[in-house]
Amino acid sequence: MPANRDLLRQLSKDELIDLLEDAARNWLAHDGLWFLAVEEQCDMETAIELDRRAWEQFTVIEAKRIMSRLGMKPGGGLPALKRALQYRLYAYINVQETLDLSGLAASGLAADERTIVFRMNDCRVQSARKRKGLPDFPCKPVGLVEYEYFARTIDPRIRTRCIACPPDPHPEEYWCAWEFTLVDE
Repeated sequence: MPANRDLLRQLSKDELIDLLEDAARNWLAHDGLWFLAVEEQCDMETAIELDRRAWEQFTVIEAKRIMSRLGMKPGGGLPALKRALQYRLYAYINVQETLDLSGLAASGLAADERTIVFRMNDCRVQSARKRKGLPDFPCKPVGLVEYEYFARTIDPRIRTRCIACPPDPHPEEYWCAWEFTLVDE
């Protein structure tokens, strides 16, 4: 067991929360710096492809670790996915929401108890680019892998569909949105 565990036990709950949020920001900063280094050495297309390949593995590792920490078994359906999405590193630094489609017919979406929608309402990466006057970062190729593999690790019956993700146009209230549907196999 790492020696730092004793140090962590001495921290208050608020200090631990701050530490977790800071660790998530550090992880995201490293991810961004890695991406920029590859982009500078190669090009944007290569950087996105390599990032996509890394996310194929990372998102599965993250999902499995979340499931283990929460005592979740694979096959927990949409309730398990909703819960796991709350514990991703992004969840500590971005503003996100998960919507049940049952009762959302008024919003133009078909009411469906076997489907949920996950939206990233405020993304640190995209918001920083917007503040700098830069265009949206085209993260869709990575997002397609990230969200599909994460959801399928939670439950292989879950299918993922991208509603919108840059470079797609998206409304002001979210940067990307993903639809997860539980299917019978």
